[in-house]
Amino acid sequence: MTGTRGKRYTERPLPAYRHLPGRTPHPTRDPEGHSYDRPEPDLPDLNHESWRKCDEYLYGIDLFNEGYWWECHEVLEGLWHAAGVGSEAGHVLQSVIQCAAAHLKASTDRPVGAMRLHDHSLRHARWSGSRQLGLDLEAMVRDTRSFLTVKEAGPARLTLIF
Repeated sequence: MTGTRGKRYTERPLPAYRHLPGRTPHPTRDPEGHSYDRPEPDLPDLNHESWRKCDEYLYGIDLFNEGYWWECHEVLEGLWHAAGVGSEAGHVLQSVIQCAAAHLKASTDRPVGAMRLHDHSLRHARWSGSRQLGLDLEAMVRDTRSFLTVKEAGPARLTLIF
């Protein structure tokens, strides 16, 4: 998978490569990694701060849409912790993280793990309540399932509703 799949939400450069565990240098632990020695950003709680102004969140969506699923997971995981596990925003973020991980598992030929992650994502999407952080979670989960089960289906794409 290469190239831009659509509109980007940030102008931040994409990493030098898409990390595939066991196949590419670990981005943060290996000195050859694309994010080695990168400082941790100061992250807002998206339960109380606007996701529209959160560059890290918007970048995470860009990473998902560009097929940088491991990197998306890493970026959004920090926001998930800042929001609080079990909070409304936390469930939304966890749902996106699980879909990204499902795409990654499918891309590394691990269909059972991919479906398990999809199922977790579905549960978090249902628990998220009315707070969606600009996302149509139902479409994300549906499109992820299609990617995992339909040979011709492409990866899910996240479109933010501003």
